[in-house]
Amino acid sequence: MGDEHRLPVVIVAGLHADARKEVVGRLLRTVPDSVALHHDLAGGPDGTVLRLVRDASGTVSSGETPLVNDCACCALREDLVPELERLADGGLTRLAVVELWDSVEPKAMAEVIAAHGGDRMAVTNVITAVDPALVLPCLGNGDDLAEAGLAAAPTDRRTVGDTWARQLEYAPVLAVVDSDEADEEDLALLAQLHPTARRVQAGSGELVEAAFAGFDVEAAAAAQHPACALLPQDADEAGVATFVWRRHRPFHPERLYEALEDLCCAAARSRGRFWLADRPDTLLAWDAAGGALCVESAGPWLASLPDAAWELVPPVRRAAAALDWHPEHGDCCQHLVFTSPGLDRDGLEQLLDSCLLTDAEYQAGREEWKRLPGAFDSLLDAA
Repeated sequence: MGDEHRLPVVIVAGLHADARKEVVGRLLRTVPDSVALHHDLAGGPDGTVLRLVRDASGTVSSGETPLVNDCACCALREDLVPELERLADGGLTRLAVVELWDSVEPKAMAEVIAAHGGDRMAVTNVITAVDPALVLPCLGNGDDLAEAGLAAAPTDRRTVGDTWARQLEYAPVLAVVDSDEADEEDLALLAQLHPTARRVQAGSGELVEAAFAGFDVEAAAAAQHPACALLPQDADEAGVATFVWRRHRPFHPERLYEALEDLCCAAARSRGRFWLADRPDTLLAWDAAGGALCVESAGPWLASLPDAAWELVPPVRRAAAALDWHPEHGDCCQHLVFTSPGLDRDGLEQLLDSCLLTDAEYQAGREEWKRLPGAFDSLLDAA
């Protein structure tokens, strides 16, 4: 069955609750027979999640759904799909707007809906609502979501900054609300954080067009994967800079570990992939916001795989590897991107370069590299 016979579902996400509500309200007022679904997870600690269904005239229905495995997001997933199926089967809804609660990330919800949509519903886009004046305060907030009253589960260890970064960077559309407090620096930061996003004004007709534009779940996931993410390019505008650092020599694990605090605090946002000498075959992901850093293994570098395994690698991953390919090391590389107002490019470059292997260490070869102290073992090997 074609998309024209399926219920269009647009996901609206973001920590900026007022902006999100403005975007959802605009869609409900503009698209006839549209309905919004919202699961309020604030009651999660008390064991329940509140479901609200509304249209342009107000609340249509409300109800509570119990927690699933003590996880508010799990309850959302279990309850959301049946509600969407009910709307799809009714045949009266032109657009279902899924308004995610503050700290819920759109990736998981888009994938759940796409997996269960079948011939009844289709995700037609993911939109993150943005108040440009709040981009930097949210990005620089290193508080745990629990401290901010925004945790989706007792075990939720995310921070405000890294959650906001993923909400912002996953969505192909950013709906920007008018803000008297926003300035050119705020807009430049937004543009550099997600340069490939389509930015629309929340009150414009473009918003409705974007809601129906179409969405590719697999492409969106690939764009976020550290091995093949399309990272921002160098930029400098209105006091905001993006610095791209690329090298084809591995990091000395101890020197990099000692520099982590300075590197994390050097920019409001940094991300990318990197190469440690003591783990030369492992592609490592770098993800930092709000002064907090997450490093994790993202699997092997393609250069470390046997030729026969390449046929199992998605084309987008092979294309990304080709961009960084080195005649000696293949796709093993450093590719880190730092974005921030007041960025010290020269200082960053000097600090990063100082963490690489020296000429003598590099010439010793891989077997000697593997004997270097495993300074990152506690971070990468934690259960």
